Amino acid sequence: MKNITTLFFTLLFSFSILANVAPSERNALVKLYEKTNGSQWVTKWDLSKPVSTWYGVKLQDEKVVSLNLANNNLVGEIPYDIAELVSLQELDLHKNHLSGEIPSIVGNLKELKILDISFNSLTGAIPVSVCEMNKLQELALYMNGLSGELPEQIGNLKNLEVLSLFNNEITGQIPSSLYSVISLKTLLLNSNKLIGELGPEIANLKSLENLSLFDNKMIGEVPVELGKLNNLKEMNISYNMFYGKVSKNLAQLDTLNMTMLNNNGATVLLDVNQDKNKAIVSED
Repeated sequence: MKNITTLFFTLLFSFSILANVAPSERNALVKLYEKTNGSQWVTKWDLSKPVSTWYGVKLQDEKVVSLNLANNNLVGEIPYDIAELVSLQELDLHKNHLSGEIPSIVGNLKELKILDISFNSLTGAIPVSVCEMNKLQELALYMNGLSGELPEQIGNLKNLEVLSLFNNEITGQIPSSLYSVISLKTLLLNSNKLIGELGPEIANLKSLENLSLFDNKMIGEVPVELGKLNNLKEMNISYNMFYGKVSKNLAQLDTLNMTMLNNNGATVLLDVNQDKNKAIVSED
């Protein structure tokens, strides 16, 4: 009888160690490990040990709140099971070898504040469901092969501070709703295939510190409202087809000094008036 009792408590103790998170969350992590070639990760998981010991996993109140597997040689697609991590606040899969599309079910991660899947080989459009993550503060999907247009619903991300989508194949115009995200501090959309004009509503983004639209196919007059962004410290809108007049202050923020492309695809360097505040930049 004593041996049976000892065995019971040993099993119960072992189970409590392994069950330091909900089974659904543990299973979701195991699926991620299996579907991204976990045996070849730089830092592997010992699945026989508690989740709390697994590299890159942070727990709080027995829930997974952070998963940071950046630069860890993940290969494969992001499994749909990732949506089971309902308490996740940070998901960082930067600089791996992930492919396929961003699963639309990722929108179920309502607590997420940071989503970084940059520097991978993702394709397809940014799912609209991403715009349902109302607590999102940073969305970094740069250096992938994402295509399609930016969701119009992106304006729903009222807490977004960083939107970094450069070096993709994103098309279409900047959604008008984006200009209502007044919390934005960093907006990096360079090296895509964006078209259309930069709206005067850009003046709404009063917190903006870094704006990059470099190397797109945008057109129209450079909006004078850019001059109202008093917190702007870095800007690059060169290699588009913008024209018109800007102040010297703005031109100095552009690292390529307002180098544009004309209708023939040739580079056109804009002259900058020496008056820092007067918007009288003209094209040669």
